[in-house]
Amino acid sequence: MSENWLFEVLQAVAVFFLNPLFLLILLVAVALGYMRVKRERKDFNIRKLPGLTELRRLVADSWLHALILSVLLSGIGFVVDAGWIVLFSAIMLVVLVSFYYQWGSPIYTTAIAFFGLYAWQELGGAFTYHGWSLQDVDLFGQLSVTIPVIAGLFLIAEGVLIRTSSVRYASPHLEKTSRGLRAAVFKVKKIWLLPVILLVPGDMISAYAPYWPQFTLGAASFSFVPVPVLIGFSQIARKHFPDQILPKLGKSVIWTGVAVAALGLGALYEPLIGWGSLVLGVLIRSVLTIVVAVRERSGGYAASPSAKGVVIAGVLPGSPAEKLGLLPGEVIRAVNGMQVANDKELYDAIQVNAAHCRLQVADRNGEVRLMQQVLYRHDHYQLGLLLVG
Repeated sequence: MSENWLFEVLQAVAVFFLNPLFLLILLVAVALGYMRVKRERKDFNIRKLPGLTELRRLVADSWLHALILSVLLSGIGFVVDAGWIVLFSAIMLVVLVSFYYQWGSPIYTTAIAFFGLYAWQELGGAFTYHGWSLQDVDLFGQLSVTIPVIAGLFLIAEGVLIRTSSVRYASPHLEKTSRGLRAAVFKVKKIWLLPVILLVPGDMISAYAPYWPQFTLGAASFSFVPVPVLIGFSQIARKHFPDQILPKLGKSVIWTGVAVAALGLGALYEPLIGWGSLVLGVLIRSVLTIVVAVRERSGGYAASPSAKGVVIAGVLPGSPAEKLGLLPGEVIRAVNGMQVANDKELYDAIQVNAAHCRLQVADRNGEVRLMQQVLYRHDHYQLGLLLVG
């Protein structure tokens, strides 16, 4: 008996870890890291972060959000439909392989799955599969509340991740300006995975895994289903620096999520309010994406070549430059008392006193400050800077 129980538990766990969507997310995270490193090495001959950073941080940044969402949704008793989960997962799969992560917000996938079920009901007629019936899905009932609230909570999680975690993944690369010079552009292309536990009514899951966690309430039974929720994010910063625009964008996404969830609760009185909250969420999130993209494409570059010194495009984590507090966009005017105008002059000036580095730096506002740092033989790439030029 104990052996059968252990086998069923392992089988239940495999449902999540062998989920094609989960496995593909892992592969895409590796691919994103590889493409980022390739682009950085092409422009700077060095990468900013290790190639497996996207894979290592895939869940590390978001596990707490997933835990809070799972406890909150299961504790409140929000129940979703098994068919919606399948359609939701299929849409996330399409988004994942498309690599267009500027449209990877969960508001799009949740809303498309919801309205996709409605269209399927209207056009598909009768359809049943292992006890699940398309005609039994009541989109004007509990789902009109549950799905908008879930979409709003997912949006809040997305906004928090954008605000707190996206800046560290900003990858600089060089782009030709209209004058033929090369200026820095900062690109964030990231996916997060939230392993969220959702409640599904019926015994559809337990039919395959009898020991799958479930409970009964009256005559109804419910199963806990782990769903790999994908959040895709892509943003280019050109006119401003990532730390200037991404926290603001994240805050706007958070408030959009709050509005969607709050309006979703209004479906308790009128189902169409829940429908409208999904549409509103899609519209606002789309506007945020378009407005930021248009604004960053207009005007000049935040980090462009300067006649007054060497412009910083990026700082390697853990490097002497990071310890000095140097930031992208700042201009190094002099090193060890020597004026510098390009990267060769900068590194030549460092060699004048290889054990000690004294910098004259102009910050983003043009204010000049002096800083110094002891250099050791193991200090990677001297200062650890990615430079414009």
